[in-house]
Amino acid sequence: MMTKTTPVADAKEAKRPEMNDEVWTMFDRIAPRYDLLNRLLSFRRDVAWRKRMARHVSERRDLDVLDLATGTGDQILHLIDGGASVKSALGLDMAADMLARGRPKIEERQLQHCVTLRKGDAADIPCEADSFDLVTISFGIRNVGAVPVALRDMLRVLRPAGRTLVLEFSIPASKLMRPLYLLYLRHILPRVGGLISGDAVAYRYLNRTIESFPCGEAFCDLMRDAGMVNVEAFPLTFGIATIYKGDKAVS
Repeated sequence: MMTKTTPVADAKEAKRPEMNDEVWTMFDRIAPRYDLLNRLLSFRRDVAWRKRMARHVSERRDLDVLDLATGTGDQILHLIDGGASVKSALGLDMAADMLARGRPKIEERQLQHCVTLRKGDAADIPCEADSFDLVTISFGIRNVGAVPVALRDMLRVLRPAGRTLVLEFSIPASKLMRPLYLLYLRHILPRVGGLISGDAVAYRYLNRTIESFPCGEAFCDLMRDAGMVNVEAFPLTFGIATIYKGDKAVS
């Protein structure tokens, strides 16, 4: 059984004050170095974590996939690389410069016939109900102001028996790992990220949001409150990241 993790912020608060349009502007600023820093700061574990998501995709074939906070489209590509049966994929993000960095990656893989990236809000998904078999969001749910609203909207656009997969940073429960991780998160990551990206504010924002965001059973409770069933959490790499799974009931 997973230990319930209680963050500083209330897990069920409707909106966190840091979340506003400036967040998307910040991601536009760091877009040129975003992929590089993801690899560097996670010691390339982000690639393994994204591929691991494919293991939790349902066995249904020819999936219509929606990837929220898609950034440069990495999660869609790693789902495909991980063996998920993807018929079509739509990636939405509010940061236009991130999307612009992602489109050449899609074209290089000659996937533009089935993968589309466009601007869109995870808390107000511009898609009809019952449109997708799978909704994913990786390292983006922290940046959504109204998390419960976003989770309910993910459920809305899923078809019956569809699945939501959320990959997000979390705080290790281990008494050994937790202080080491917090030391890295608070002091090393912001300095290295700020130095390489030229935007220290963005990487100070990163560690604050990771520490304040609900993780473990606290986030599972949010998914259940949104109406998802079969909710589970799968900690990764000593618990510094977690995959969350939730399904839409058949009826």
